[in-house]
Amino acid sequence: MDNFDSNDSTSSNTSPGAEVQPEEELSLSDKMVGIISEPSTTFEKISKFPPKTMDWFTPMLLLLVLVFISQFLLLNNKELYYQVKEKQIARMEKNFNEMVKQGKMTQDQANTQLNAIQDRMDKGITPVQIVFQGVGILIFGFIIFFIITGIYFLFAKFAFKGDGSYQSALVASGMVSYIGMIQVIVTTILAFVMGRMMNDTSVASFMDMDKSTFTGFILAKLDVFSIWSYSVLSIGLAKMFKASSALKYFLLVFGVWILGGLLLFFLAEAIPFLKLFGM
Repeated sequence: MDNFDSNDSTSSNTSPGAEVQPEEELSLSDKMVGIISEPSTTFEKISKFPPKTMDWFTPMLLLLVLVFISQFLLLNNKELYYQVKEKQIARMEKNFNEMVKQGKMTQDQANTQLNAIQDRMDKGITPVQIVFQGVGILIFGFIIFFIITGIYFLFAKFAFKGDGSYQSALVASGMVSYIGMIQVIVTTILAFVMGRMMNDTSVASFMDMDKSTFTGFILAKLDVFSIWSYSVLSIGLAKMFKASSALKYFLLVFGVWILGGLLLFFLAEAIPFLKLFGM
């Protein structure tokens, strides 16, 4: 009798005349909140619809604009700007000295370039530099975003045989920018509170360690926001490429982050000139 009642109830709910309501796509604000609170469920819903440009372009653009605003506020603080200037000059002097030892430039050339850089930095930030800084952040930010996302896509599509497109990878990568925005805001507040520049929320930054050293590099990876972001990105790629398990995407994302960072670290050690660009 119980089985009969259950079947009868089921058939009445799915009668031929009943219309199945299509699932509604999440709004941009719902996606933003969902990525932070329920990333797996949110990406699952996003993956049921064709990937949209606005889903990755909007958060990525907002993140880069926020980064520019943060840099503008921090570098317009005299105390923080002085710290940045002194650290950059010290780092450049160290790199120039290494290049002189290797015979890649003379001591006079090193002194001339270092003095020119110091004179330019002593003048402070000009409106033209602010404009170029903003444009640079946008251009290079998107270039790096496209390249790294391309690496994820190649692995997801051809190594993992995932069911998705480059646009799918862009959506997964771009949506994580909402977490990045929180990190930028927290980092900016911490910089003003602690009275020193902080580029992230890693252990290395809290300890004010030199990230060009191997210990500093390792401790720079111990960052709760970075680990959070890459974990959500791994889930996002798995959902966007219809994977049954996210494990291989976790290995991919964290592998690119750590191994890629190590590659750049040792490359900068082998070619000191690259350190002038923050590598």
